[in-house]
Amino acid sequence: MANKRPIWSKSFINIFVSNLFIFVVFYALLTLLPIYVTDAMGGSESQAGLIITIFLLSAIFVRPFSGRLIDRFGKKKMLVASAAMFGVATFLYPITDQYIPLLLLRFFHGMWFSIVTTAAGAIAADSIPRERRGEGLGYFAMSMNVAVVAGPFLALTLLQFVSYLTIFLVLSGIMIIGLLCTISVKTIEHETIKKKSLTMEDLFERRVIPIALVGLFLAFSYASVISYISLYAKSLGLLDAAGFFFAVFAVAMLVSRPFTGRMFDTLGPNTVITPAFLLYAFGLLTLSFTDTSWMLLAAGGLIGLGYGSIVPSFQTLAIQAAPDSRSAHATATFFTLFDIGIATGSYVLGLIVHSLGYSNLYLFLSVFVAGILVFYQWVSKRQPKKQLQSQANY
Repeated sequence: MANKRPIWSKSFINIFVSNLFIFVVFYALLTLLPIYVTDAMGGSESQAGLIITIFLLSAIFVRPFSGRLIDRFGKKKMLVASAAMFGVATFLYPITDQYIPLLLLRFFHGMWFSIVTTAAGAIAADSIPRERRGEGLGYFAMSMNVAVVAGPFLALTLLQFVSYLTIFLVLSGIMIIGLLCTISVKTIEHETIKKKSLTMEDLFERRVIPIALVGLFLAFSYASVISYISLYAKSLGLLDAAGFFFAVFAVAMLVSRPFTGRMFDTLGPNTVITPAFLLYAFGLLTLSFTDTSWMLLAAGGLIGLGYGSIVPSFQTLAIQAAPDSRSAHATATFFTLFDIGIATGSYVLGLIVHSLGYSNLYLFLSVFVAGILVFYQWVSKRQPKKQLQSQANY
């Protein structure tokens, strides 16, 4: 135990803080822009929704190419460049007061978001000691978990006191700090073969696809939480409690993360993933029967414990499935399919909820998540023995 190499190196702290600020800006804009479109621009709800969707579509489109770009130009260069362009895009919001230019800006912003988050994930994985990768990536995921609460809280709190222009400038200032952190990051660059032609191997890491497919279905189910929890709470007369749902969700993830990460590394992936799936399914089941504030918050805690443990575990499995030189491709492949799951789920589940209602939707999804667990177990059994042994040794 005394000889364990540290996770929280200077480089890891810098990439953690940088990723935190990028996601704070991301979630703040995710919350603010629909209000901005309908309030300041006089747009419709569908236009407000498209502002969010176009960002995700842009990220999904560019994500497969990000691994090739990172290989070609280097992780550090692409991290700094994409963080700088993400910051430039953030600075453009104050001068974008028309809908079509805003739509184009969101597409441009999404492109750089996909690249900077892919580079950050790959660098974080490389900076963590191999034998502590499950624990380390669990800590790294906390940067996104904190941002889920901090971003919307910052945006909605500032909106009560200052103008949209001021909020956009504050977010731009946050990105300057995030960019400065990326400059201080140290990376491990792997030698890669420079190829002129573009192949499927340049876009996807095939060894990651099985676990990424499981991640796609997981993200599909989670879209019901991020897209419809506020509307569900409003239909139950619990809108005030909905504001605390994601706070409880985040706290549950943060409290459990150090323990689940160590369990992953020392006892193996299934000791974390199987119980986490069951907690997540039970959280959705609790949502389906919710009629009081405390039940809504209890569901948030259960989903935070379950879903919050599964995602970093899957990301770790994805990175472990590929050679170190392909960590960027592994990250890109996993999150490409994950983003597709979120985007597809937001649309498809919106159609289903009109037929089933919110309560029955969450009941259905609790069973669906149990099915994903069965699918995961089937996928894990089909992995090569060598790969399974590698995972057990992390």
